[in-house]
Amino acid sequence: MRSIAVVGASLAGLSAARALRGQGFDGRLTLIGTESHRPYDRPPLSKEFLAGRMSEADLALEADDEDLGAEWRLGVTATGLDPSDRGVLLDDGTSVRADGIVVATGASARTLPGGGGLGGVHTLRSLDDARALRSDLVKGRRLVVIGAGFIGAEVASTARDLGLDVTVVETAPTPFAGALGAEMGAVVASLHGDHGVRLICGVGVRGLLGAGRVDGARGPGGAGRVDGARGPGGAGRVDGARGPGGVDRVDGARGSAGVDRVDGARGSAGVDRVDGVHGPEGADRVAGVLLDDDRILPADVVLVGIGARPNVEWLAGAGFQLTNGVVCDAGGATGVPGVVAVGDCAAWFDPTMGYHHRVEHWTGALRRPAAAAVTLLSGGATAPDPPSSPYFWSDQYGMKIQFVGHARPGDTVTVEEGDVTGRSFLAVYRRQDRPVAVLSLNQVRLFTRWRRRLDAAPSRTDSTLRSEL
Repeated sequence: MRSIAVVGASLAGLSAARALRGQGFDGRLTLIGTESHRPYDRPPLSKEFLAGRMSEADLALEADDEDLGAEWRLGVTATGLDPSDRGVLLDDGTSVRADGIVVATGASARTLPGGGGLGGVHTLRSLDDARALRSDLVKGRRLVVIGAGFIGAEVASTARDLGLDVTVVETAPTPFAGALGAEMGAVVASLHGDHGVRLICGVGVRGLLGAGRVDGARGPGGAGRVDGARGPGGAGRVDGARGPGGVDRVDGARGSAGVDRVDGARGSAGVDRVDGVHGPEGADRVAGVLLDDDRILPADVVLVGIGARPNVEWLAGAGFQLTNGVVCDAGGATGVPGVVAVGDCAAWFDPTMGYHHRVEHWTGALRRPAAAAVTLLSGGATAPDPPSSPYFWSDQYGMKIQFVGHARPGDTVTVEEGDVTGRSFLAVYRRQDRPVAVLSLNQVRLFTRWRRRLDAAPSRTDSTLRSEL
Protein backbone atom coordinates (compact mmCIF):
# COMPACT_ATOMS: atom_id res chain seq x y z
CA MET A 1 0.00 0.00 0.00
CA ARG A 2 1.60 3.23 -1.19
CA SER A 3 -0.95 5.85 -0.15
CA ILE A 4 -3.56 6.21 2.59
CA ALA A 5 -6.09 8.97 3.17
CA VAL A 6 -7.50 9.55 6.65
CA VAL A 7 -10.85 11.33 6.37
CA GLY A 8 -11.31 13.12 9.67
CA ALA A 9 -8.62 15.04 11.51
CA SER A 10 -9.70 14.84 15.15
CA LEU A 11 -8.45 12.41 17.81
CA ALA A 12 -9.48 9.22 15.96
CA GLY A 13 -7.96 10.39 12.69
CA LEU A 14 -4.76 11.57 14.33
CA SER A 15 -4.52 8.30 16.29
CA ALA A 16 -4.96 6.35 13.05
CA ALA A 17 -2.20 8.34 11.35
CA ARG A 18 0.13 7.75 14.30
CA ALA A 19 -0.69 4.04 14.33
CA LEU A 20 -0.03 3.70 10.59
CA ARG A 21 3.38 5.33 10.91
CA GLY A 22 4.13 3.33 14.06
CA GLN A 23 3.32 0.08 12.23
CA GLY A 24 5.73 0.87 9.44
CA PHE A 25 3.67 2.60 6.77
CA ASP A 26 6.02 5.01 4.98
CA GLY A 27 3.94 5.95 1.95
CA ARG A 28 1.93 9.07 1.16
CA LEU A 29 -0.37 9.97 4.05
CA THR A 30 -3.14 12.57 3.72
CA LEU A 31 -5.33 13.85 6.54
CA ILE A 32 -8.59 15.56 5.59
CA GLY A 33 -10.57 17.63 8.10
CA THR A 34 -13.71 19.75 7.93
CA GLU A 35 -12.49 22.12 10.64
CA SER A 36 -9.68 24.54 9.95
CA HIS A 37 -8.06 23.71 13.30
CA ARG A 38 -5.29 21.20 13.85
CA PRO A 39 -6.36 18.25 16.06
CA TYR A 40 -7.41 19.31 19.55
CA ASP A 41 -8.69 17.66 22.70
CA ARG A 42 -12.48 17.77 23.04
CA PRO A 43 -13.23 16.68 26.65
CA PRO A 44 -12.02 20.01 28.15
CA LEU A 45 -14.42 21.96 25.93
CA SER A 46 -17.27 21.42 28.41
CA LYS A 47 -15.11 21.93 31.47
CA GLU A 48 -11.74 23.69 31.76
CA PHE A 49 -11.89 25.53 28.43
CA LEU A 50 -15.49 26.62 28.97
CA ALA A 51 -14.59 27.91 32.42
CA GLY A 52 -11.60 29.86 31.06
CA ARG A 53 -9.03 27.75 32.91
CA MET A 54 -7.53 26.32 29.72
CA SER A 55 -6.42 28.12 26.56
CA GLU A 56 -6.77 26.98 22.97
CA ALA A 57 -3.06 26.23 22.90
CA ASP A 58 -3.53 23.86 25.84
CA LEU A 59 -6.00 21.80 23.77
CA ALA A 60 -3.46 20.83 21.10
CA LEU A 61 -3.06 17.06 20.64
CA GLU A 62 0.18 17.26 18.66
CA ALA A 63 3.55 17.77 20.27
CA ASP A 64 5.56 20.75 19.03
CA ASP A 65 8.15 18.47 17.43
CA GLU A 66 5.72 15.86 16.06
CA ASP A 67 5.96 15.26 12.33
CA LEU A 68 3.92 12.52 10.71
CA GLY A 69 5.17 13.38 7.26
CA ALA A 70 1.58 13.92 6.20
CA GLU A 71 -0.24 16.27 3.88
CA TRP A 72 -2.96 18.13 5.77
CA ARG A 73 -6.14 19.17 3.93
CA LEU A 74 -8.03 21.21 6.53
CA GLY A 75 -11.18 23.25 6.07
CA VAL A 76 -12.62 20.88 3.44
CA THR A 77 -15.42 18.34 3.81
CA ALA A 78 -15.70 14.93 2.20
CA THR A 79 -18.87 14.70 0.09
CA GLY A 80 -18.52 11.26 -1.43
CA LEU A 81 -16.34 8.22 -1.97
CA ASP A 82 -15.83 6.31 -5.21
CA PRO A 83 -15.12 2.71 -4.17
CA SER A 84 -13.77 1.77 -7.60
CA ASP A 85 -10.59 3.78 -7.12
CA ARG A 86 -11.02 4.87 -3.49
CA GLY A 87 -11.33 8.50 -4.49
CA VAL A 88 -12.53 10.88 -1.76
CA LEU A 89 -14.57 13.73 -3.23
CA LEU A 90 -14.27 17.09 -1.45
CA ASP A 91 -16.55 20.09 -1.27
CA ASP A 92 -13.95 22.38 -2.87
CA GLY A 93 -14.24 20.41 -6.12
CA THR A 94 -11.03 18.44 -5.68
CA SER A 95 -10.53 14.79 -4.78
CA VAL A 96 -7.94 12.62 -3.06
CA ARG A 97 -7.28 9.12 -4.31
CA ALA A 98 -5.52 6.56 -2.11
CA ASP A 99 -4.86 2.84 -1.90
CA GLY A 100 -6.39 2.76 1.57
CA ILE A 101 -8.98 4.87 3.35
CA VAL A 102 -9.57 5.45 7.06
CA VAL A 103 -13.04 6.86 7.73
CA ALA A 104 -12.84 8.96 10.89
CA THR A 105 -15.48 11.62 10.25
CA GLY A 106 -16.89 11.55 13.79
CA ALA A 107 -20.35 12.77 14.70
CA SER A 108 -22.35 15.99 14.81
CA ALA A 109 -24.49 17.30 17.63
CA ARG A 110 -28.21 16.79 17.22
CA THR A 111 -30.22 19.99 17.16
CA LEU A 112 -33.66 20.92 18.43
CA PRO A 113 -36.15 21.64 15.62
CA GLY A 114 -37.29 25.23 15.55
CA GLY A 115 -34.47 26.79 17.58
CA GLY A 116 -31.96 27.53 14.86
CA GLY A 117 -32.91 31.18 14.35
CA LEU A 118 -32.52 32.30 17.96
CA GLY A 119 -29.42 33.80 19.48
CA GLY A 120 -28.16 32.19 22.66
CA VAL A 121 -28.99 28.63 21.56
CA HIS A 122 -25.98 26.32 21.42
CA THR A 123 -24.74 22.82 20.85
CA LEU A 124 -21.29 21.73 21.99
CA ARG A 125 -19.16 19.56 19.78
CA SER A 126 -16.35 21.69 18.37
CA LEU A 127 -13.90 24.36 19.44
CA ASP A 128 -15.97 26.98 17.63
CA ASP A 129 -19.05 25.78 19.54
CA ALA A 130 -17.19 26.14 22.82
CA ARG A 131 -15.99 29.63 21.95
CA ALA A 132 -19.53 30.80 21.25
CA LEU A 133 -21.01 29.14 24.34
CA ARG A 134 -18.30 30.56 26.60
CA SER A 135 -18.96 34.06 25.30
CA ASP A 136 -22.68 33.76 26.11
CA LEU A 137 -22.14 32.21 29.54
CA VAL A 138 -19.96 35.13 30.56
CA LYS A 139 -22.86 37.49 29.83
CA GLY A 140 -25.72 35.17 30.80
CA ARG A 141 -27.58 34.63 34.03
CA ARG A 142 -30.02 31.78 33.34
CA LEU A 143 -28.95 28.63 31.52
CA VAL A 144 -31.29 25.84 30.50
CA VAL A 145 -29.63 22.59 29.45
CA ILE A 146 -31.81 20.32 27.31
CA GLY A 147 -30.59 16.77 27.81
CA ALA A 148 -28.98 15.38 30.96
CA GLY A 149 -26.27 13.34 29.28
CA PHE A 150 -22.64 13.76 30.23
CA ILE A 151 -22.01 16.79 28.00
CA GLY A 152 -25.10 18.53 29.37
CA ALA A 153 -24.20 17.63 32.94
CA GLU A 154 -20.64 18.90 32.56
CA VAL A 155 -21.79 22.20 31.06
CA ALA A 156 -24.34 22.55 33.87
CA SER A 157 -21.57 22.01 36.41
CA THR A 158 -19.28 24.53 34.73
CA ALA A 159 -22.04 27.14 34.40
CA ARG A 160 -23.04 26.71 38.03
CA ASP A 161 -19.44 27.30 39.05
CA LEU A 162 -19.51 30.49 36.95
CA GLY A 163 -22.48 31.71 38.98
CA LEU A 164 -25.38 31.08 36.59
CA ASP A 165 -28.81 29.79 37.60
CA VAL A 166 -29.05 26.44 35.85
CA THR A 167 -31.93 24.14 34.97
CA VAL A 168 -31.46 20.75 33.28
CA VAL A 169 -34.37 19.15 31.40
CA GLU A 170 -34.38 15.43 30.59
CA THR A 171 -37.08 13.52 28.71
CA ALA A 172 -36.24 10.19 30.38
CA PRO A 173 -37.42 9.48 33.93
CA THR A 174 -33.81 8.97 35.07
CA PRO A 175 -30.68 10.48 33.53
CA PHE A 176 -27.82 8.15 32.57
CA ALA A 177 -30.06 5.06 32.98
CA GLY A 178 -29.00 3.72 29.59
CA ALA A 179 -25.31 3.75 30.47
CA LEU A 180 -25.38 3.22 34.24
CA GLY A 181 -28.75 1.64 34.98
CA ALA A 182 -31.63 3.36 36.76
CA GLU A 183 -30.26 2.98 40.30
CA MET A 184 -26.80 4.40 39.70
CA GLY A 185 -28.09 6.85 37.11
CA ALA A 186 -30.25 8.42 39.80
CA VAL A 187 -27.28 8.64 42.16
CA VAL A 188 -25.12 10.44 39.61
CA ALA A 189 -28.00 12.71 38.61
CA SER A 190 -28.47 13.74 42.25
CA LEU A 191 -25.22 15.71 42.01
CA HIS A 192 -27.23 18.45 40.29
CA GLY A 193 -29.48 18.94 43.29
CA ASP A 194 -26.52 18.84 45.64
CA HIS A 195 -25.15 21.94 43.92
CA GLY A 196 -28.29 24.01 43.44
CA VAL A 197 -29.06 22.96 39.87
CA ARG A 198 -32.68 22.20 39.15
CA LEU A 199 -33.28 18.88 37.36
CA ILE A 200 -36.60 18.29 35.59
CA CYS A 201 -37.11 14.71 34.36
CA GLY A 202 -39.83 12.90 32.48
CA VAL A 203 -40.95 15.84 30.36
CA GLY A 204 -40.07 16.81 26.81
CA VAL A 205 -39.36 20.16 25.22
CA ARG A 206 -41.97 21.54 22.85
CA GLY A 207 -39.91 24.44 21.59
CA LEU A 208 -37.83 27.52 22.26
CA LEU A 209 -39.28 30.99 22.69
CA GLY A 210 -37.83 34.29 21.60
CA ALA A 211 -37.92 37.39 23.76
CA GLY A 212 -41.24 38.45 22.27
CA ARG A 213 -42.95 35.10 22.82
CA VAL A 214 -42.01 33.92 26.30
CA ASP A 215 -45.60 34.54 27.38
CA GLY A 216 -47.07 32.70 24.40
CA ALA A 217 -48.00 29.43 26.14
CA ARG A 218 -50.87 29.02 28.55
CA GLY A 219 -51.69 26.47 31.18
CA PRO A 220 -55.18 25.49 32.29
CA GLY A 221 -57.56 28.43 32.25
CA GLY A 222 -55.19 30.50 30.14
CA ALA A 223 -52.68 31.17 32.92
CA GLY A 224 -49.07 31.09 31.78
CA ARG A 225 -46.73 29.17 34.04
CA VAL A 226 -43.12 30.23 34.11
CA ASP A 227 -40.68 28.32 36.26
CA GLY A 228 -37.22 29.61 37.09
CA ALA A 229 -34.24 27.74 38.49
CA ARG A 230 -32.84 28.74 41.83
CA GLY A 231 -29.35 28.37 43.23
CA PRO A 232 -28.45 27.92 46.89
CA GLY A 233 -29.79 30.77 48.94
CA GLY A 234 -31.89 32.03 46.05
CA ALA A 235 -35.14 30.45 47.09
CA GLY A 236 -38.14 31.79 45.27
CA ARG A 237 -41.13 30.69 43.24
CA VAL A 238 -41.84 32.03 39.76
CA ASP A 239 -45.56 32.10 39.02
CA GLY A 240 -47.41 33.22 35.90
CA ALA A 241 -50.04 35.06 37.94
CA ARG A 242 -52.33 37.66 36.46
CA GLY A 243 -51.55 41.28 37.15
CA PRO A 244 -53.68 44.42 36.57
CA GLY A 245 -55.33 44.44 33.16
CA GLY A 246 -54.99 40.70 32.71
CA VAL A 247 -51.27 40.86 31.89
CA ASP A 248 -49.24 37.84 32.91
CA ARG A 249 -46.81 38.79 35.66
CA VAL A 250 -43.67 36.75 36.13
CA ASP A 251 -41.75 37.84 39.16
CA GLY A 252 -38.41 36.21 39.88
CA ALA A 253 -37.30 38.84 42.36
CA ARG A 254 -33.69 38.95 43.39
CA GLY A 255 -32.86 37.15 46.59
CA SER A 256 -29.60 36.89 48.46
CA ALA A 257 -28.12 34.74 45.69
CA GLY A 258 -28.86 37.33 43.04
CA VAL A 259 -31.73 35.64 41.20
CA ASP A 260 -32.86 37.69 38.23
CA ARG A 261 -36.14 39.57 38.16
CA VAL A 262 -38.20 38.83 35.08
CA ASP A 263 -41.19 41.07 34.28
CA GLY A 264 -43.63 40.01 31.57
CA ALA A 265 -45.09 43.50 31.13
CA ARG A 266 -46.57 44.73 27.86
CA GLY A 267 -44.58 47.18 25.77
CA SER A 268 -46.07 49.97 23.67
CA ALA A 269 -46.70 47.62 20.74
CA GLY A 270 -48.33 44.99 22.92
CA VAL A 271 -45.25 42.71 22.73
CA ASP A 272 -44.24 40.86 25.86
CA ARG A 273 -41.13 42.32 27.44
CA VAL A 274 -38.78 40.06 29.40
CA ASP A 275 -36.29 42.16 31.29
CA GLY A 276 -32.78 40.80 31.59
CA VAL A 277 -33.14 38.66 28.48
CA HIS A 278 -32.80 41.04 25.55
CA GLY A 279 -29.39 41.01 23.92
CA PRO A 280 -28.17 42.83 20.83
CA GLU A 281 -30.46 40.61 18.75
CA GLY A 282 -33.54 41.78 20.65
CA ALA A 283 -36.54 39.60 20.00
CA ASP A 284 -34.39 37.14 18.03
CA ARG A 285 -32.65 36.00 21.18
CA VAL A 286 -33.89 33.05 23.20
CA ALA A 287 -35.91 33.95 26.28
CA GLY A 288 -37.47 30.69 27.36
CA VAL A 289 -37.89 26.96 26.91
CA LEU A 290 -41.45 25.68 26.48
CA LEU A 291 -42.01 22.22 27.96
CA ASP A 292 -44.60 19.67 26.89
CA ASP A 293 -46.56 20.29 30.10
CA ASP A 294 -46.90 24.03 29.22
CA ARG A 295 -44.30 25.25 31.68
CA ILE A 296 -41.90 27.92 30.45
CA LEU A 297 -38.35 28.04 31.78
CA PRO A 298 -36.80 31.52 31.46
CA ALA A 299 -33.38 31.39 29.82
CA ASP A 300 -30.96 33.73 28.16
CA VAL A 301 -28.66 30.83 27.21
CA VAL A 302 -29.73 27.35 26.12
CA LEU A 303 -27.53 24.33 25.51
CA VAL A 304 -29.03 21.52 23.46
CA GLY A 305 -27.31 18.31 24.51
CA ILE A 306 -29.50 15.57 23.04
CA GLY A 307 -26.83 13.32 21.59
CA ALA A 308 -24.98 13.09 18.31
CA ARG A 309 -25.48 11.54 14.89
CA PRO A 310 -22.62 9.87 13.01
CA ASN A 311 -21.27 11.76 10.00
CA VAL A 312 -21.73 9.03 7.41
CA GLU A 313 -24.11 10.59 4.86
CA TRP A 314 -21.23 11.20 2.49
CA LEU A 315 -20.73 7.42 2.17
CA ALA A 316 -24.27 6.72 0.90
CA GLY A 317 -24.35 4.68 -2.29
CA ALA A 318 -20.72 3.59 -2.01
CA GLY A 319 -21.38 0.02 -0.85
CA PHE A 320 -21.19 0.52 2.92
CA GLN A 321 -23.69 -0.80 5.43
CA LEU A 322 -24.89 2.33 7.18
CA THR A 323 -27.12 2.06 10.22
CA ASN A 324 -26.17 3.97 13.34
CA GLY A 325 -22.72 4.53 11.87
CA VAL A 326 -20.53 2.56 9.47
CA VAL A 327 -20.93 -1.13 10.28
CA CYS A 328 -17.51 -2.73 10.84
CA ASP A 329 -16.13 -6.04 12.04
CA ALA A 330 -14.12 -6.38 15.26
CA GLY A 331 -11.04 -4.96 13.53
CA GLY A 332 -12.65 -1.96 11.87
CA ALA A 333 -13.05 -3.45 8.36
CA THR A 334 -16.12 -2.00 6.61
CA GLY A 335 -16.76 -4.64 3.97
CA VAL A 336 -15.53 -2.27 1.25
CA PRO A 337 -12.00 -3.38 0.27
CA GLY A 338 -9.29 -1.06 1.47
CA VAL A 339 -11.54 0.97 3.80
CA VAL A 340 -11.67 0.87 7.61
CA ALA A 341 -13.57 3.11 10.01
CA VAL A 342 -12.76 4.40 13.49
CA GLY A 343 -14.08 6.80 16.10
CA ASP A 344 -17.59 8.09 16.69
CA CYS A 345 -18.80 7.27 13.17
CA ALA A 346 -17.87 3.55 13.37
CA ALA A 347 -20.16 0.78 14.66
CA TRP A 348 -17.70 -2.02 15.45
CA PHE A 349 -18.73 -5.56 16.25
CA ASP A 350 -18.08 -6.28 19.91
CA PRO A 351 -17.63 -10.02 20.54
CA THR A 352 -18.29 -9.53 24.26
CA MET A 353 -21.71 -8.00 23.61
CA GLY A 354 -22.51 -9.91 20.43
CA TYR A 355 -23.60 -6.94 18.32
CA HIS A 356 -22.37 -3.80 16.55
CA HIS A 357 -22.33 -0.49 18.38
CA ARG A 358 -20.60 2.84 18.36
CA VAL A 359 -18.21 3.74 21.17
CA GLU A 360 -18.43 7.51 21.59
CA HIS A 361 -15.67 7.83 24.14
CA TRP A 362 -12.24 9.43 24.12
CA THR A 363 -10.44 6.17 24.88
CA GLY A 364 -12.14 4.43 21.96
CA ALA A 365 -10.95 7.13 19.58
CA LEU A 366 -7.46 6.84 21.03
CA ARG A 367 -7.02 3.04 21.09
CA ARG A 368 -9.14 1.45 18.38
CA PRO A 369 -7.34 3.09 15.45
CA ALA A 370 -4.30 0.89 16.18
CA ALA A 371 -6.44 -2.20 15.52
CA ALA A 372 -7.87 -0.63 12.36
CA ALA A 373 -4.36 0.13 11.13
CA VAL A 374 -3.44 -3.55 11.53
CA THR A 375 -6.53 -4.52 9.54
CA LEU A 376 -5.82 -2.02 6.76
CA LEU A 377 -2.11 -2.72 6.33
CA SER A 378 -2.54 -6.49 6.42
CA GLY A 379 -5.57 -6.54 4.16
CA GLY A 380 -7.49 -8.22 6.96
CA ALA A 381 -5.05 -11.13 7.17
CA THR A 382 -3.88 -10.24 10.68
CA ALA A 383 -6.38 -10.30 13.51
CA PRO A 384 -6.01 -7.34 15.87
CA ASP A 385 -5.91 -7.74 19.62
CA PRO A 386 -9.33 -7.85 21.32
CA PRO A 387 -10.54 -4.35 22.21
CA SER A 388 -10.37 -3.28 25.81
CA SER A 389 -13.58 -2.71 27.75
CA PRO A 390 -15.30 0.62 26.98
CA TYR A 391 -14.22 3.27 29.45
CA PHE A 392 -15.34 6.83 30.02
CA TRP A 393 -15.04 9.47 32.67
CA SER A 394 -16.78 12.72 33.52
CA ASP A 395 -15.85 15.60 35.81
CA GLN A 396 -18.88 17.22 37.45
CA TYR A 397 -19.10 19.53 40.46
CA GLY A 398 -15.53 18.74 41.48
CA MET A 399 -16.09 14.97 41.37
CA LYS A 400 -14.48 12.33 39.17
CA ILE A 401 -17.00 9.88 37.70
CA GLN A 402 -15.50 6.79 36.03
CA PHE A 403 -17.13 3.82 34.34
CA VAL A 404 -15.76 0.75 32.57
CA GLY A 405 -17.46 -2.26 31.03
CA HIS A 406 -20.94 -3.14 29.77
CA ALA A 407 -24.02 -2.70 31.95
CA ARG A 408 -27.31 -4.32 30.94
CA PRO A 409 -30.81 -4.39 32.42
CA GLY A 410 -30.95 -7.13 35.03
CA ASP A 411 -27.35 -6.77 36.21
CA THR A 412 -26.98 -6.64 39.97
CA VAL A 413 -25.15 -3.64 41.42
CA THR A 414 -23.40 -3.62 44.78
CA VAL A 415 -21.42 -0.85 46.45
CA GLU A 416 -18.00 -2.27 47.30
CA GLU A 417 -16.36 0.77 48.85
CA GLY A 418 -17.64 4.00 50.41
CA ASP A 419 -21.30 5.02 50.31
CA VAL A 420 -23.53 6.81 47.86
CA THR A 421 -24.71 9.39 50.38
CA GLY A 422 -21.14 10.56 50.85
CA ARG A 423 -20.72 10.80 47.06
CA SER A 424 -17.54 8.70 47.22
CA PHE A 425 -18.00 5.05 46.34
CA LEU A 426 -17.19 2.19 43.99
CA ALA A 427 -19.98 -0.04 42.64
CA VAL A 428 -19.61 -3.30 40.74
CA TYR A 429 -22.12 -4.62 38.20
CA ARG A 430 -22.41 -8.41 38.03
CA ARG A 431 -24.00 -10.90 35.68
CA GLN A 432 -24.09 -14.55 36.83
CA ASP A 433 -21.34 -14.02 39.44
CA ARG A 434 -19.13 -12.35 36.85
CA PRO A 435 -18.13 -8.68 37.18
CA VAL A 436 -19.02 -6.92 33.94
CA ALA A 437 -18.75 -3.21 34.80
CA VAL A 438 -17.52 -0.84 37.47
CA LEU A 439 -18.64 2.68 38.41
CA SER A 440 -16.86 4.98 40.81
CA LEU A 441 -17.22 8.46 42.22
CA ASN A 442 -13.99 9.83 43.67
CA GLN A 443 -12.43 6.35 44.05
CA VAL A 444 -9.76 6.70 41.38
CA ARG A 445 -7.13 4.36 42.83
CA LEU A 446 -9.47 1.45 43.53
CA PHE A 447 -11.26 1.95 40.22
CA THR A 448 -7.95 1.75 38.34
CA ARG A 449 -7.24 -1.65 39.89
CA TRP A 450 -10.69 -2.99 39.00
CA ARG A 451 -10.41 -1.64 35.45
CA ARG A 452 -7.01 -3.25 34.92
CA ARG A 453 -8.30 -6.64 36.07
CA LEU A 454 -11.44 -6.50 33.95
CA ASP A 455 -9.40 -5.71 30.84
CA ALA A 456 -6.85 -8.44 31.57
CA ALA A 457 -9.38 -11.21 32.11
CA PRO A 458 -12.94 -10.22 31.15
CA SER A 459 -14.30 -13.75 31.70
CA ARG A 460 -12.99 -14.34 35.21
CA THR A 461 -15.41 -15.06 38.00
CA ASP A 462 -16.00 -12.75 40.91
CA SER A 463 -14.05 -14.87 43.40
CA THR A 464 -10.99 -15.08 41.15
CA LEU A 465 -10.99 -11.35 40.49
CA ARG A 466 -11.37 -10.47 44.16
CA SER A 467 -8.33 -12.55 45.08
CA GLU A 468 -6.20 -10.46 42.72
CA LEU A 469 -7.27 -7.01 43.92
